[in-house]
Amino acid sequence: MDFDREKIVASFLAESEEGLDRTEQYLIAAETDPENSELLEEMFRVAHTIKGNAAALDFSELTGFAHVMEDLLEAIRAHKVPLSHDVVAVLLHAVDALRALVPAAAEGNDRLSPSHQEVKRLMASHAAGLAMPALPSPDSTFAEVPSPAPVPGAAVLGSRSRTLRVDIEKLDEMLNLTGEIAIAQGRLRRMLAEVPGEQGRRLLDIQRETEGLQRNLQESVMGVRMVPVGPLFQQFARSVRDISQSHNKLARLEIEGAEVEVDTRVLANLKDPLLHMIRNAIDHGVEMPDVRHAKGKNPCGLLKLSAFHSAGNIVIQLSDDGAGFNRERILSKARDLNLISEEERVSDQELFNLVFTAGFSTADHVSDLSGRGVGMDVVRRNIDLLRGTIEIRSAEDQGTTLCIRLPLTLAIIEGFSVVAGGETYVIPLELIKECVELPADQISHERSGVINLRNEPLPFVRLRKAFDCSDNMLPPRENIVVLRHEDDFAGIAVDRLLGECQAIIKPLSRLFREVRGVSGSTILDDGRVALILDVSTLLREVVAEHTQLVS
Repeated sequence: MDFDREKIVASFLAESEEGLDRTEQYLIAAETDPENSELLEEMFRVAHTIKGNAAALDFSELTGFAHVMEDLLEAIRAHKVPLSHDVVAVLLHAVDALRALVPAAAEGNDRLSPSHQEVKRLMASHAAGLAMPALPSPDSTFAEVPSPAPVPGAAVLGSRSRTLRVDIEKLDEMLNLTGEIAIAQGRLRRMLAEVPGEQGRRLLDIQRETEGLQRNLQESVMGVRMVPVGPLFQQFARSVRDISQSHNKLARLEIEGAEVEVDTRVLANLKDPLLHMIRNAIDHGVEMPDVRHAKGKNPCGLLKLSAFHSAGNIVIQLSDDGAGFNRERILSKARDLNLISEEERVSDQELFNLVFTAGFSTADHVSDLSGRGVGMDVVRRNIDLLRGTIEIRSAEDQGTTLCIRLPLTLAIIEGFSVVAGGETYVIPLELIKECVELPADQISHERSGVINLRNEPLPFVRLRKAFDCSDNMLPPRENIVVLRHEDDFAGIAVDRLLGECQAIIKPLSRLFREVRGVSGSTILDDGRVALILDVSTLLREVVAEHTQLVS
């Protein structure tokens, strides 16, 4: 019988990765619910599977490490060893060690480092009933703190559906091909529309049926790319535990909407922004346990991470019940950095948005969590790259909520086509509020301007000027596309409105990735290329100019 070791090892890597992710979630849940026997059974099963697979592949050192972990879990399961905070910490270190040992063994390096040997020794000591202190977390100097209260639904146990691992690049290629077919069909439809008589009508009917089948195929491919946010959210339970305890704080993570699905590409780009937001919430938001107790709060802070669908988008919210934003402190720092003048009046939302400015930090000193003024700047940049928006709501001593609104997919958008300077552009449809015609006496060569829209000032930028179109002729008419921008509205002036369209997003080549105001491209039905606008970047400058003029 043929033995394809490479495929067996690849399967072992994938299965181990999934098992370790589950084990980490179960350990965090078991720390607050140590009597849950199902959690222990699942963790024991993962360790046993890794040990058996490693033994079959002749990874002796890895087998020995997994065997000791299995011994400790068996001792806990038999109630010989209590599932204390120290034991959970050791098992979490073991999970981290296995995440390094499994791929290393697969690459031919089946050896334990000194730190891995120490984790193995600690597990063996605990399994034998010899209580020993857990390994400290990085930068950890904290004393023993009590475990946080149980988190409802922290770990999900249940039957596993049959799945097949597919490379994301293959899914991208499938979606790209369905997009190319749609473009080709659009061109074919235009040609068939020119065929006269009954034969032309019959050909168009067949073409419409084909397009319907193609749309179904495209939706199916999109459905395959959609994954639940739960697994990503669950990963942050470990981060909340480790970060809070390493800074002498108590915090727990509560998750809502774990079943909500989003494009896998969107999910992959959410991890870093959410981690920055969680670190910020623990550092600036959640108070020390004694301070919270003095305020009448639960000594254990609550972070709530939730997801839900709204108006064709996915909304992700991170809330904490901490100290909230200190308005006066942010205002003072903004004035020190000359971001606003001494006399300037700003709304809460405008002030809170300043925390996204590069180099802005209200921390008194630099720590491993904050003080360098780069965390929230990274969040803003990453959300912009996802064509999303972020909003802050905060009340002093009541907490803060950061609300991220994102498209469901980065591959296809519902767009609105416009023409400016002879070129066609696509604007994401979900950002558009309305379209209004610019009065004839306001048509000009100016790059930007302001109109009165129902007694409210609306700043706008002319698209042909934003991209320096060479045509110096004034268009006979101009329309302003009114767009939602952060907590307000702004506009883009265009020459013509073409209407709604579905755009298959094509990435820009490296030569054009630094072009401001453009997030990608698409191919139109007639085969021409249209640019997809990065609305946030285009409008941010014009809104800033308008704010300076008003102040």
